Amino acid sequence: MIQRLSHTTIYVLDQDRALAFYTEKLGLEVRSDARMGEFRWLTVGPKGQPDLELVLMPLKPSPMMDEATVASFRGLIEKGSFGAGVFATADCKRTYEELKARGVEFAGPPKEQFYGIEAMFKDDSGNWFSLTQHTR
Repeated sequence: MIQRLSHTTIYVLDQDRALAFYTEKLGLEVRSDARMGEFRWLTVGPKGQPDLELVLMPLKPSPMMDEATVASFRGLIEKGSFGAGVFATADCKRTYEELKARGVEFAGPPKEQFYGIEAMFKDDSGNWFSLTQHTR
């Protein structure tokens, strides 16, 4: 029986740049940073959620992804075509101001939605995320 999601992959264009973005701008913490030859297993996660790891996976040819697929993914990510997830916050407007001051690019200011307050931002590669304060 499945009990929980422990890891999810976010494809990034540059792991070092992504690491700086996710830790310095978003305030996430490094969970794993290990090298196996040329492969680097790099994960981060929210400080208050120790059982979730976001795998910052570089877009490179591999046994699972050939050069043509990598090129397709790269083009879509750079274009801003992927929504990668939702980050929950207790105060969307305050978190928006903090992240914006750190240089995070938002599509616009927080807006009231039927499910709460939301602001959309993208990472340094072009992946979009929702920053959401859910209503009770």
